[in-house]
Amino acid sequence: MERLSCFKAYDIRGRLGDELNETIAWRIGRAFARYLNAQTVVVGADMRLSSDGLKQALARGLMEEGCDVIDIGMVGTEEVYFATRYLDADGGIEVTASHNPKDYNGMKLVRSQSRPISGDSGLHEIRRLAEQARFEEVPPAQMGRLRGCNPLDEYVAHLLGYVDTSVLKPMTLVMNAGNGAAGHVVDAIESVFERRGVPVKFVKVHHQPDGHFPNGIPNPLLPENRAATSEAVLAHGAQMGIAWDGDFDRCFLFDERGRFIEGYYIVGLLAQAFLARHPGARIIHDPRLLWNTVEVVRQGGGVPIQSKTGHAFIKERMRAEDALYGGEMSAHHYFREFGYCDSGMIPWLLVCELISRRGQSLAQMVEQQIRAYPSSGEINFRLPAPAKSLNRVVQHYRHQARELDETDGISMSFDGPEGEWRFNLRSSNTEPVVRLNVESRGDEALMRRKTDELKGLLTGDGQGGGNP
Repeated sequence: MERLSCFKAYDIRGRLGDELNETIAWRIGRAFARYLNAQTVVVGADMRLSSDGLKQALARGLMEEGCDVIDIGMVGTEEVYFATRYLDADGGIEVTASHNPKDYNGMKLVRSQSRPISGDSGLHEIRRLAEQARFEEVPPAQMGRLRGCNPLDEYVAHLLGYVDTSVLKPMTLVMNAGNGAAGHVVDAIESVFERRGVPVKFVKVHHQPDGHFPNGIPNPLLPENRAATSEAVLAHGAQMGIAWDGDFDRCFLFDERGRFIEGYYIVGLLAQAFLARHPGARIIHDPRLLWNTVEVVRQGGGVPIQSKTGHAFIKERMRAEDALYGGEMSAHHYFREFGYCDSGMIPWLLVCELISRRGQSLAQMVEQQIRAYPSSGEINFRLPAPAKSLNRVVQHYRHQARELDETDGISMSFDGPEGEWRFNLRSSNTEPVVRLNVESRGDEALMRRKTDELKGLLTGDGQGGGNP
């Protein structure tokens, strides 16, 4: 039995050719439909050069299990989430590798009502069926049907339901789709704004979808990918810049100075805004950076709840707690009214409304949070012996730590004579890297000092790797 290495902790992702190809996609389609006993499945794909071929093979596999397929075209992941719920399908699959290199692709899978399918909720069983590949030939008369349908207008109407467009004040926004899949949704929102007379101007950067990625892989978490957005904000005197990854389920914000704002502080800002309208609500956060979020939620009368990192884990916890909103510092934002799913479009709309209602810039709204809880941003390390490096860190700090939490990787908190600080160190579920995040209470120098100290411990030579 062939082992399929493209199945990860909560999605499918692999190198094209040996790890993921059209034959494997066909097998995944058959396995997915069989596991769910699905009658109807929504499929979509991003702009990667291999995505359409993989989607067609996937659809063929679904149909050979007698399942009808609704193809919604070249879309972002959240459009599949929306369409699966809106069209009352039994499942949905987006073909995407998000921000992975050009020679990768993958899939994100959901069942009815866009509930996540991850390692502990069906992905292992789908993998087993795909690996066994016990699929008989199907007579044409028994095959499911393929039809096209894209509820783009309904999706955009849903997005705009989160804000009151009548209060939006004149502003210019830089929109950087990164040559990914976001451009057509930006165009659709712009059309509605024009019809309603909303005084918001869009400046579009790297707007056209292009699987050749002429401006680099769309991943604004990498500092080298931020300059185009930052420079456009300054050149056009924009109030905010927005950049997306390839399948636009994450959005990244830049203030009016062109400064990249860590997703951590946007989580706090949105939590604060939701709690002002819904006091007592539950808010989900991940363990990488959390002090600011916990304080903001408690001050707003809400209940902060920690979850493991990763979209499938957050969504499951959101449903279990009936949480109003959830946020990860990696720029994933989850909304109860969006089927507890993540959206890269809703956050920037909410921030536009906050700028208009408060009469403050984005920089002004997050400045206090940044000063109160300075953070390192996520730093990635490719280590020859990750387990050995992590153990070296644990041994170095174990007797100093006030608290050790292993919810997701290693989190340690300290309140010694130097001041209060904490870090989280975890292995990625989607890439072969170890990720480090460090924060302090109001002491940026301490945070930077400890970040350098951890870099040295991890690499063994005092030199860090990945994002500075």
